[in-house]
Amino acid sequence: MEGRTTKKMSLIVFSGSFDKLVAAFTLATGAAAVNYEVNIFFTFWGLNAIKKKEGRSFIGNGFLARFFNFLMGGRKNVPLSRMNFCGASPRLMSSLMKKRNVATLNELYQAAKELKINLYACEMSMHILGLTLKDFDKEVKEVLGVPRFLEYSEGGDRIFI
Repeated sequence: MEGRTTKKMSLIVFSGSFDKLVAAFTLATGAAAVNYEVNIFFTFWGLNAIKKKEGRSFIGNGFLARFFNFLMGGRKNVPLSRMNFCGASPRLMSSLMKKRNVATLNELYQAAKELKINLYACEMSMHILGLTLKDFDKEVKEVLGVPRFLEYSEGGDRIFI
């Protein structure tokens, strides 16, 4: 870290599970709140977190892409990585979080947008899933590949979730 003037943290969000998304956004918003430059690169199932439509929807080009995107479900339907109990666990966990005054996934996502965290979508994953930039929230800065993400994250900490 010696010689670095800007503190920087970059996350690669591969998982689309509720608990891992909460962890990613907690780290990201916490770092941004103490003046880190924060980049988040969403790939494969992690793309669920930044979709414009929060629930299940048939988006994407082609039958298989539309089917996969429907199954992925968007931010409102992300599963818990363990003990999902047919989808009930994320709702139960959100209820506990509210009860204990802990920011929920949606609240963390809103905070990330307000803190101007850099949100990026993986070009390769989008291509596979038949998605385009219009399928994502307007806060997604750019669609990019690994080389560009490495350029943006250079000189900082990189975390894979």
